[in-house]
Amino acid sequence: MIVILASRHDALAASLAARWSAEDVALVTPENLSAPGWRHYPGSPESSSAPLGGRSVGECDVTGVLSRMWGVGEFDLPHIVPEDRAYVGMEMTAFITSWLYGLPCPVLNRPTPTCLTGINWREEEWTHRAARLGIPVRTVRRRTALDAEAQPTTAAGPATVVTVVGKVCVGAADETLKTHARNLAAAAGTELLDVHFDGAEADATFLGVGLWPDVTVPEIADAILEHLKGGRAC
Repeated sequence: MIVILASRHDALAASLAARWSAEDVALVTPENLSAPGWRHYPGSPESSSAPLGGRSVGECDVTGVLSRMWGVGEFDLPHIVPEDRAYVGMEMTAFITSWLYGLPCPVLNRPTPTCLTGINWREEEWTHRAARLGIPVRTVRRRTALDAEAQPTTAAGPATVVTVVGKVCVGAADETLKTHARNLAAAAGTELLDVHFDGAEADATFLGVGLWPDVTVPEIADAILEHLKGGRAC
């Protein structure tokens, strides 16, 4: 089974699940985490199971997961009484982090302690990492005032996007940019990443990244599906 983990408000995730309807796929929202039947034993996936797609599924039968959530927020939990939503959201985030991290199958992206979708670096950190890899970057500046939150100043204009899905790159860009994108994803330990450049030529400058690629693009959706299929490892 392939699992899409998403907010109940994520229309793109629902659309992707419909696109993959010919596959054994389950769209899991925080509301589903309240269902009975979850059995998670860290370090023992063969003993663990979850209620997915209307049935009990062993962790070893999950072939891949696409995670599209930063964490579980109060707005994801209308079925929980308001005064308990903040606490339940934190507990659910901790639980699903452990569950995703322990799965032996491909997870896009495997969670970190601060984000369910992987590395969530600030713009400056991504730029620093790109520069260390020899990728052309622009200077990042921030302006702030005493009564306002600091905001980065960024260059305006359309960007060329290269989407990394495992070892595959999707996007109309020079092969050099695709190599840059793969190298940056590898340095971040992530397998699903949008990398933005200010052009499509080999000397284009790095602008930033996105952790949620546009899954309405058929090539991206197909690449994700191929990456997640057949990933059972126990």
